[in-house]
Amino acid sequence: MPGSPLAKPFESIDFRLLWSASLVSNLGGLVQAVGAGWMMATIAESADMVALVQSATTLPVMIFSLAAGALADNIDRRRIMLAAQSLMMFVSVVLALFALAGMMTPWLLLAFTFLIGCGTALHNPSWQASMGDIVPREDIPAAVTLNSMAFNLMRSVGPAIGGLIVAVAGAAMAFAFNAVSYIPLIIALMRWKHRRLPASLPREAFAHAISAGLRYVAMSPNLTRVIFRGFVFGLGAVAILALLPLVARDLVGGSAISYGLLLGSFGIGAIGGALSNTKIRETFNNETIARGAFVVFGLSALGLALSRQIWLSCLCLLPAGACWVLALSLLNVSVQLSTPRWVVGRALSIYQTATFGGMAAGSWLWGLAAETYGPTAALAASSAALVFGALIGLRFALPEFAKLNLDPLNQFKEPQLRLDLRARSGPIMIMVDYEIAQEDVPAFLAAMAERRRIRIRDGARQWALLRDLENPNIWTETYHVPTWVEYVRHNMRRTKADAEINERLLALHRGEGRPRVHRMIERQTVPMHDDMPIKQYPEVP
Repeated sequence: MPGSPLAKPFESIDFRLLWSASLVSNLGGLVQAVGAGWMMATIAESADMVALVQSATTLPVMIFSLAAGALADNIDRRRIMLAAQSLMMFVSVVLALFALAGMMTPWLLLAFTFLIGCGTALHNPSWQASMGDIVPREDIPAAVTLNSMAFNLMRSVGPAIGGLIVAVAGAAMAFAFNAVSYIPLIIALMRWKHRRLPASLPREAFAHAISAGLRYVAMSPNLTRVIFRGFVFGLGAVAILALLPLVARDLVGGSAISYGLLLGSFGIGAIGGALSNTKIRETFNNETIARGAFVVFGLSALGLALSRQIWLSCLCLLPAGACWVLALSLLNVSVQLSTPRWVVGRALSIYQTATFGGMAAGSWLWGLAAETYGPTAALAASSAALVFGALIGLRFALPEFAKLNLDPLNQFKEPQLRLDLRARSGPIMIMVDYEIAQEDVPAFLAAMAERRRIRIRDGARQWALLRDLENPNIWTETYHVPTWVEYVRHNMRRTKADAEINERLLALHRGEGRPRVHRMIERQTVPMHDDMPIKQYPEVP
């Protein structure tokens, strides 16, 4: 609708093409999920093997998402997504061929499902981080909601189509349908002209990029709260999706078509949640929405556990689908709006690792509970776990969407050095001298506590604050970075939101001019032989 917040992202032709192609890809993935779930229910006798299909899908995201996030922040995201889609299409073709040949076993089905999950793990961080490349920052919440709607729009019809395909032509045809569904998105990605800004610094080493992402999240309290709640929600809410084949087969005595109808009801509810998302966010704060999603989803799981009629089970799944979208889109947007662009792929991947890790653990846990006590008891237990997750919000409330300006500050100018250093020269030690009056010490220490968090978050090591014993008004901030290029990278990560701390420190500084900065390179002293050369750094004239 014109004027609707959800209409803004569609003003971008790139978003329109990619979103439309993702509809087809999502449809294929859901048809494949129905085929895999129903095939496992027919070739395996134990309930835990059925639930492991969901684990095999989510476990790769938990394992590989962080590595994929590091790649998303350092390599062309379009190429990563093309590679991921091509991998999933190839695996789907082989899966269909094995199923057609009648060679499928439970563990082989889990292996193929795991490989498709690996492609999803590689694709997702780049896809979600690309929202900031495709649409303006103010349209990111709408774009994330539309992505959720795209998936759940297909979820409303995809499972029913999948159930029909499985019932008429068998699971192998569902796998073949999925293989073909990747083609439109691959074509759309090839047509997308992703314009990357030229890099002014060398690409981060892979292991260093991962540690930088972990460090940034660990030193960002708002992000850790969001990620923790994502894990708890995934752990409890996945019970419905993991046990739905058993609900269709055992609780309501249905067929593959019944399973598709149940999944479709979940998808219809999710579309309703996406359409009402904006209005709900305008009315309630983030924590209220999160608690409501936890509680209502738990009540839906309890209703599903007690139902023995297909129509009643479908009715219970409608609010569950709505709460699924409300909770996960809220958490996703919170991560994106609380993270600068240089690390957004890694932050999203850590969020996904926690959320999908909770789903993988929950799929195994609730599957084991269903095997031991039955699906009714397992769903009831998951309902209790979700209510407990709502109560966690009393202690770890979600933050409101960040209003901080996370654009680069771009005030750092690399100093002219009189030693001819290379990019990898180091270690580098930085000392910043402040002159602080005694009455300003409490305010200075408070500002320095925030400065320490920002420094470590952006890559500083061994941070310390020193006070001169002979001249107590002199305070020195010190920290280390491994190399000169890491020092430059550390300063270029400063955002406009961080400038407020720097302004507070400058206001407290009583010395002449700005605080003095000493940039030092460490040298090791070892016993030298007369014939050993001494390494010298040439002085720049």
